[in-house]
Amino acid sequence: MPRRTATMLASTLMLIALLCAGVLIKVPYAEMSPGPTVNTLGDHDGEPVLQISGHKTYPTTGNLNMTTVRVTGADYNMNLAEAVYGWLAHDNIVVPHETLYPDGKTEQQSSRENAEEFSQSQESAKVAALRQLKLPVKSQVVVSTVFKGDPAEGKLHAGDVIKKVDGKAVKEMTDVAKLVTRRKPGDGVTFTVVPVKEAAAAEKAGKEPTRTEDIKIVTKKADDSDRAVVGIQAGTDHTFPFTIDIKLADVGGPSAGLMFALGIVDKLTPDDLTGGAFVAGTGTIDDKGKVGPIGGIEMKTVGARQKGAEYFLTPKGNCGAAASDVPDGLTLVEVDTIADAVQSLKKIREGDTADLPRCTAG
Repeated sequence: MPRRTATMLASTLMLIALLCAGVLIKVPYAEMSPGPTVNTLGDHDGEPVLQISGHKTYPTTGNLNMTTVRVTGADYNMNLAEAVYGWLAHDNIVVPHETLYPDGKTEQQSSRENAEEFSQSQESAKVAALRQLKLPVKSQVVVSTVFKGDPAEGKLHAGDVIKKVDGKAVKEMTDVAKLVTRRKPGDGVTFTVVPVKEAAAAEKAGKEPTRTEDIKIVTKKADDSDRAVVGIQAGTDHTFPFTIDIKLADVGGPSAGLMFALGIVDKLTPDDLTGGAFVAGTGTIDDKGKVGPIGGIEMKTVGARQKGAEYFLTPKGNCGAAASDVPDGLTLVEVDTIADAVQSLKKIREGDTADLPRCTAG
């Protein structure tokens, strides 16, 4: 066999071997890519994303799109060839598997956590939007979870409204842990609560509950420290003056909070927030309207621009990363609160974009 032919054959066989190895060799990585983007002002799967009843709403134009990231599943074993392709592809990111699924979480566990975060983000979006509009929202601290086998089991119940701990008024859910940890493990702590049945009956009747109970619980030592705990998770329950429903399935995580809040504000005010512009964005939001950073920002800007977005509302904590590789034709607008976002939308609506707070790399 001629030497040149033998060399070409050997090279071909080597290439085939490498390709086979690339397919067969599994690597501990996962892939992120641009996911679907949905206009919070519009419809999804045949019904409005935001449905408001019991309060006057106004027509809207343009887009306020929430954005998502598509990721490989926790149980998916990426091969070497896929990882190399992902590293070379501009619109994909390959990251260590544990970045997306820490502590060996299964896909089911991750999906459940994402669903819980998504539900909480919807609640916070409603609160932030109504407070931005100076509309009343009643909030109270409640027992969210009672952990099995811990001192509070059988004494406190999910839905109990926590009024005081050791006689000190509870105004924020973080107050509960602060007051309990003032004690030493083994000390007693007294919870003043409105029992869940009493609270539910009062809410149904449109009245304030009048009966409270004092419940003493002996604390124990936390599993991970010397802190005193009783074995509950506190949460916040909100009562709204009218009904706001967010209809969007198959989405998880907290990152749509900002865009949901802005969509609610837009529908409840006569001013058209976007002026017809295509605005997308992302960011968590808390009850006070503070916007927080999210993961996968580069994928979200790409996905938004592919759908036609001209402006992208970007959490302050993500601006540096987002600005390092901006899709052509997309303006990144830095936001730290819902008030910042509303003010920037006003500038976009009025065509006064020179003064927009833009993201810068760094």
